[in-house]
Amino acid sequence: MKLYTFPASYSGRKVLAVVDHLALDVSIERLDGQAGDHRKPAYLALNPNGLAPTLVDGSFVLWESNAIMQYLADKAGSDALFPRDPRKRADIVRWQCWELAHFNKAFGAIAFETVAKPALGFGPTDEALVARAQRDLSRFAPVLESHLAARRHMVGEAVTIADYSVAALEGYRNAIAFDWSPFPNIGAYFNRMHERWPLPTQSAELRQDIKAA
Repeated sequence: MKLYTFPASYSGRKVLAVVDHLALDVSIERLDGQAGDHRKPAYLALNPNGLAPTLVDGSFVLWESNAIMQYLADKAGSDALFPRDPRKRADIVRWQCWELAHFNKAFGAIAFETVAKPALGFGPTDEALVARAQRDLSRFAPVLESHLAARRHMVGEAVTIADYSVAALEGYRNAIAFDWSPFPNIGAYFNRMHERWPLPTQSAELRQDIKAA
């Protein structure tokens, strides 16, 4: 199998976490965003969106990070990361949909505008967009805070792909303009996930990581 991804992509990191967790034999093809690798015809033939990650498994091509995570866990037969029980599985998918549509959508918008954009020289920060994303993150962070009040993991008693999805941006938490102090459960959860799956946490490290992409 081959995985195409950007080194600094939070979507790619979710998939790489599953690859590492399951010790899968996957070759990593790192795309150079500044060189436009994702817009070249050969890559667009695999992923017409021009986005990453993309997984190639023989003749089967799959894009969308959460779908790739589910596929890899199933292919590896990992009932722990992606349980077969229909209720647990639905719960995991629910949280993956939630992070993508709400929590990490807002979190990622702030991170892109205030960390990635300056590092890559993509122009000025869109302050109006950041303000909207901060409001959205303020709306959805309490949902996660409440969910984690009596839990160490998103679903069940062990790490699942839901955790790798929800915590994919934790390295940016101290680099963005957002007050996390009202959310100690999220902070503790991010700390636990960082111990298991370390990501850059300081602004300078993040910028270096982004430039490497």
